[in-house]
Amino acid sequence: MIEEVILFGAIQGGLYALLALGFTLIYGIAGVVNLAHGSFYMLGAYMFFVFQKSGLLGPVTIEASILAIVLAVIFVAFVGSVIYRLIIHPVLGDEVAVMVVTICLALIFQQLILVIFGTSFPPIGWPADSFLANTYVKILGVNLVYSRIVAFAGSLALFGTMLILIAKTKIGKAMRAVSQDREVAMLMGVNTTRLYMLTMGISALLAAAASILIVTSTGTGGGAWLWLHPLALSFSIVILGGLGSIKGSLLGGFIIGYAEQTVAFAVPEGGAIVGVVPLAVMVIVLLLRPKGLFGKRVEMEE
Repeated sequence: MIEEVILFGAIQGGLYALLALGFTLIYGIAGVVNLAHGSFYMLGAYMFFVFQKSGLLGPVTIEASILAIVLAVIFVAFVGSVIYRLIIHPVLGDEVAVMVVTICLALIFQQLILVIFGTSFPPIGWPADSFLANTYVKILGVNLVYSRIVAFAGSLALFGTMLILIAKTKIGKAMRAVSQDREVAMLMGVNTTRLYMLTMGISALLAAAASILIVTSTGTGGGAWLWLHPLALSFSIVILGGLGSIKGSLLGGFIIGYAEQTVAFAVPEGGAIVGVVPLAVMVIVLLLRPKGLFGKRVEMEE
């Protein structure tokens, strides 16, 4: 049992950290509490399904599926940027208005998905005859399908890429400058509107990528998580790690991942209650440390 908790907790934690990173990024830079973040997760899974199964990319192969992933995350990133510019930007600065419009967006997205795809959610994953879907490797005595290993590696690679982008690139320096002092950054020539659009696009891209990695590694349907579950999960992780803290998102993701797997394996009928674990952890953290483990609004230092 311990081996399963170690392996599956690590995989789950990496994916959760990626999901939470998008949420904390837009908050840390633009101060936006995006309650539609779960919708980008949901949209990512369905757009991958559409690109993969539509026939536009030819037969369903691993190569076509990889291209479908790229197109899906780019599409969701574009949607996120447009939504920020048209809907969130006009009310930026009014926290209540931002939360109202984003929660309305989440509900609209969910109803559109239900209208288009119905309530019988299609299974989403790698081609059934590919080695990613049906080949296993034994680690610590546990059989792991290759798709789970790919999901874990992909989540860490994307997280690392974001750290490099923020620390080493011109865009990252602009993000850090705006997160620390928006007025000074504007005086230095930073176009905050464009930067916020870009940040929202990246945030949506990370949510979509996390969604695709999760559903392709578990073989679940796109409706396994509608917008509310991933939003609650993201919120729990960033509260645990500290709002705006990137390293807090990473650590919080792994804490939640291991907590869920421990409950699932150690508690009788744990699978039935594992969904409440993130919320329970969040409540405990708020009671003991209201600002989270790394209680700062932003953490974008060199």
